Amino acid sequence: MSERILVLNPGTTSTKVAVFDGNDAVWQESISHDAATLHSFGSVAAQLDFRFKLIDESIPDNARTWDIVVGRGGLLRPLEGGIYAVNEAMLDDVMDAKHGEHASNLGSMLAKRFADSANIPAYVVDPVTSDEFGPIARVSGVPGIERKCRAHALNIKAVARRTAKDLGIPFEDTRFVVAHLGGGISIAALAHGRIQDVNDGLLGMGPFSPERSGALPLQGVIDLVRDKGYDEAKRIFSKESGFVGYFGTSDLREVELRIETGDREARLIFKAMVYQIAKEIGAMSAALSGNMNGVILTGGLLNSSQLRDLLLSYISWIPGGVHLHAGEEEMLALAEGGLRVLNGEEDVKTY
Repeated sequence: MSERILVLNPGTTSTKVAVFDGNDAVWQESISHDAATLHSFGSVAAQLDFRFKLIDESIPDNARTWDIVVGRGGLLRPLEGGIYAVNEAMLDDVMDAKHGEHASNLGSMLAKRFADSANIPAYVVDPVTSDEFGPIARVSGVPGIERKCRAHALNIKAVARRTAKDLGIPFEDTRFVVAHLGGGISIAALAHGRIQDVNDGLLGMGPFSPERSGALPLQGVIDLVRDKGYDEAKRIFSKESGFVGYFGTSDLREVELRIETGDREARLIFKAMVYQIAKEIGAMSAALSGNMNGVILTGGLLNSSQLRDLLLSYISWIPGGVHLHAGEEEMLALAEGGLRVLNGEEDVKTY
């Protein structure tokens, strides 16, 4: 008997929704939202009724029966990765944006509302704020400043589970470096299913990405904050750096077109990003003492053969080889979490 799972993944200007029958999506839709309309609500939580109505109207009659609902985990308090039942404590935190304002906060709210309408349970899987660092990984070098475990945990753990299955190794026995390469980049040392170390995929450390700055020379950071102010500097580092800063676009395909037409700066910046990605993969391999089952590459940037081939030329020596999972399959990752609950393969945690 197959299981029906409603999956909800709210983003900044879209809401992805799907119904899975086991591992197979029987229906899916990406609902686009006008940015100005969303901005008019004033807060993410205020968008709940608006997004719920659009989703509810989009689901066809033959996809309206579910066993559970799974939503994207938003900005919660730092917590161990895993599957969490949506409860009042979680809803209180995301409604008030206690740990940050982001569209993903709607994941648990929408999941709960749809689940209540069908009298079934609601869950979130590996939220963004999953935090599994040990004490040594938290030390920054400056008293009062602590390194944070903030990464693309959902996709990182999902591809690690799939690779472990392909290798015939229990997920809990594996040691991988997983590089999520998208608009933001997270490169994690994953040991026994836990994120032992990772660069901050939003602000701080690691390679620059199509949109974000990554690690920076501190003098330049100090000068930019002084000249631009805190809020403007934060926006530049998180949204207007990398390819956006150099070329005004986050689209790797446009950068590659520049390279093909002989743009030397585009070639240099592209190669520099890949170089920095390779360095971070090497650093995380060292964090695992080289005792590992390989490197996993995932994310949308892997669709570029030019990027993939250049990156492989740097890291193919790493023990365990390189395993490729191009693209981002967050909807499948959420459904797989729901299946583990339904099949009794993973315990549900309480927030």
